[in-house]
Amino acid sequence: MGVVNADAPQWFLSAFVRSCLGAGATASEDAIRTVGEELINRWSEPDRHFHNLRHLAAVLHRVDELAHETHEPDLVRLAAWYHGAVFDADRKVAYATTGGEQTTLSGELARTQLEALGLSAESADRVAELVDTLARHKPQSGDFDSAVLNDADLGMLAAEPQRYKEYVRSIRAEYAHIPLGDYLDARIKVLTKLLGRSRLYASPLGATWEEPARQNLDAELHRLVKERKQLAAQAPAGPAPR
Repeated sequence: MGVVNADAPQWFLSAFVRSCLGAGATASEDAIRTVGEELINRWSEPDRHFHNLRHLAAVLHRVDELAHETHEPDLVRLAAWYHGAVFDADRKVAYATTGGEQTTLSGELARTQLEALGLSAESADRVAELVDTLARHKPQSGDFDSAVLNDADLGMLAAEPQRYKEYVRSIRAEYAHIPLGDYLDARIKVLTKLLGRSRLYASPLGATWEEPARQNLDAELHRLVKERKQLAAQAPAGPAPR
């Protein structure tokens, strides 16, 4: 087995092994742990200020909260493990809904690694499909597993205000290389689109997060719009017309 991040909580590896075995993996536990170690190291990359092990732990916890609403909870848990496994903030010219999470590439990684661990092609494909639904956070109607995964990933939006402010600071840190004006424009667009939805959460229990999430989003949007206006006012004037 490889070297795993020493700061990662011990339960991560055992949780990954349980989910793989529960989903039908036939590989040895050592082989499963090796893949789990790689995933933990991916989630521990230094440029991850929000999309890191803390975020992964929170998503896994929320999946467990909503697990009774799923058809295949272990596949949903594995999708949570892989949903941000491939991450590259530098690929984005400006911040977008998915940020640096490369959902399609993460899904392909899930398919390859899980089949190698002995999951059926159907199960590995399903995990990859679930991961890819996070690209726009719009689960298909009637897909309860996708609804739970999407709600678990968006659960941070409903955090208590201080934790939400910490999340906002962490997101900005991940995209610090993006000029402030570009970041504000893109983030405002994301928030406006989210607030324009008829509902943010698709699962019955996730629906209880709707009101606090909207309060957080609305407060952030108002702050960013004000900040954007101030930034525009500080911009140097263009050349005088001739």
